[in-house]
Amino acid sequence: MASLAQPDPIGDLLKRAKTIAVVGLSCNPLRASYGVSAYMQQQGYRIIPVNPEIKECLGEKAYASLLDIPEQDVPGKIDIVNIFRRPEFVEEVVEEAIQLKVPAIWMQEEVIHQQAAEKARRAGIFVVMDRCILKEHCARFR
Repeated sequence: MASLAQPDPIGDLLKRAKTIAVVGLSCNPLRASYGVSAYMQQQGYRIIPVNPEIKECLGEKAYASLLDIPEQDVPGKIDIVNIFRRPEFVEEVVEEAIQLKVPAIWMQEEVIHQQAAEKARRAGIFVVMDRCILKEHCARFR
């Protein structure tokens, strides 16, 4: 009998992904970006901090921008760019992700930028917007 399972592109992405570049990751344990990234790291994902204000976070070297991450530091590639920045900064992050041909962009809760999302989709990038990657992971794999 054929399975009637509904397609779950978010679940598929989370199963496939190994490396998540977190733009706007804060080293402050009280910030959502830190808690979410620590959780994802505990689930086996490699976290790459992207924040010009920090040198490292969660035991990983931080980079000022996506374009500053040397290829040799990412065996394989970046699978998801997770954005913890205010909407007015999203477009620049999307531009960099497009240049790097990142397969997925994830905008956390309350990070909404329709034009940037549309531009990413036109470039062939899977976009998740206004959703928490931790909550989506827990809903599927806990």
